[in-house]
Amino acid sequence: MPAKMPAKMPAKTKLPAQSAASPAKTGSRIRPQKAAPAPKAGKSSAAKSAPAKSSSTKAIVHSSITSYKGHVFSVTTDSVTEPGDVTSTRDVVRHNGSVIVLAVDASKNPDDPTILIERQYRHPAEQFLLELPAGRIEPGEPPLAAAKRELIEETGYRARKWSKLVRYFASPGFLAETMQIYLAEDIRPGKAAPEDDEKIELLHIPLSELLKAIHSGRVLDGKTMIGTLFYARWHFDKVKQSA
Repeated sequence: MPAKMPAKMPAKTKLPAQSAASPAKTGSRIRPQKAAPAPKAGKSSAAKSAPAKSSSTKAIVHSSITSYKGHVFSVTTDSVTEPGDVTSTRDVVRHNGSVIVLAVDASKNPDDPTILIERQYRHPAEQFLLELPAGRIEPGEPPLAAAKRELIEETGYRARKWSKLVRYFASPGFLAETMQIYLAEDIRPGKAAPEDDEKIELLHIPLSELLKAIHSGRVLDGKTMIGTLFYARWHFDKVKQSA
């Protein structure tokens, strides 16, 4: 049963002022609420539409302006509402994605195979770097086809066995580029066809020596560190299991 109301209200207790949204009561009857007048032309209504909310995993892009467009990448300035309803302006470097090839030669020493490494000058880094072969995926090109093409163009080598190693974002704070590393095994030499601005020295470095170069700071290229360390763990686990 509903609780009974006290016969009298305490002397010092005041009823709260009736809100505009509550219906006015007189006895047991409820007076109909009058409709609020329509806002006058030229004045904004008090009730404004709520801003668009993003989903839990995707942002809402309100606008995107291309401020630079080159052969390799473009730059856009995006107004977005991100998950968590954070609205901001982001400058994004747009890139079609890259492939990296970790080419392994285990013909002489299966326990410590050699890795095909390129030594070339990189102007942004202002120095020579040791790197795995890599390159940009052309629009509409399958990533594996791009990996095979880049290995031939830069080194001349072909591989009979291909497998995916790892995929990651290069620098997701401002760069949309993804990087896919492929493992190329059973390699054989051929004729290279590098681009005119590519001056590449090819090196065959044993995995154990390449790991020492990474840990000593002689290898500064991120994709080469990731690919080598990822492969080394898989390779040495396989060697232990076969022992």
